[in-house]
Amino acid sequence: MKILNLKLLLFFVVSSFLFTSCNNSDNIDSSQPISADETNTFVEVDNISDEVNNVIDDFFAEESLGARSEDSNPGGISSLGCIARTVVIEGTTKTITLDFGDGCELPNGTVLSGKIILVHAVDTDVKSLTITYTFENFYFNELNIEGENMVVRVRENENGNPQSTLTVNIKITWPDGEFASRRGTKVREWIEGYDTRTFGDNVFLITGNWITTFKNGTILSATVIEPLRREMACRFIVSGVVELQKNDRNGSLNFGDGRCDNTAIFTNEEGEEFEVTLRGEIF
Repeated sequence: MKILNLKLLLFFVVSSFLFTSCNNSDNIDSSQPISADETNTFVEVDNISDEVNNVIDDFFAEESLGARSEDSNPGGISSLGCIARTVVIEGTTKTITLDFGDGCELPNGTVLSGKIILVHAVDTDVKSLTITYTFENFYFNELNIEGENMVVRVRENENGNPQSTLTVNIKITWPDGEFASRRGTKVREWIEGYDTRTFGDNVFLITGNWITTFKNGTILSATVIEPLRREMACRFIVSGVVELQKNDRNGSLNFGDGRCDNTAIFTNEEGEEFEVTLRGEIF
């Protein structure tokens, strides 16, 4: 009996020690600062998402104006001979497939392949149009894109400009197997270039908030606190500020004063500033 009681006592002592150790471990702050690689991936996902959205915006702008001929639409998406467009109408639903084949180079040098499938109501004369679009074996250069997005397009917002409100749900996979997923809401106001049908002069102001999840489970949330200016003639966002948060660490990413360059300034919660060199090449 004494031996049994001793064993029970030892069991409770060890159990209490392990329980206390686990609780102490849970209280340890193991979060790491937002890294340059995470910041770069965050921006790269943004750039890819914006370029794909611009293709869709440009296409529907042409559709709404009836600008389908090559003579009336030089430089637009529809004038690219490498994009095959098919339309299927069933009842009140219209399905459009944009097929980029094995590789279609856009005016800015980006190569798209595979298909984007868009579905919306047949009536395109309404002021607001809701579109869902999915991807089929779709690649942005060598990066695979999957997911389903929804966009509500209005021809004129309160500023008289076209505007798209996107509900984003995509996954981007790099050739080495790394991936990042993106969920959130993004509002894109088309402030320049919508009346020229030329891809390279399109300019957008972007607001919203979204979450990026990395392969290792790290979650980086973002909120735009100063509208991001995206010029399709530049591979990078040229101005605007995004607030980033990772666990209990936060900071802000400032994209500059409007110049097309591959640098941004990240400021952490202590007020320390670091220059971040963004991946990619300036056009």
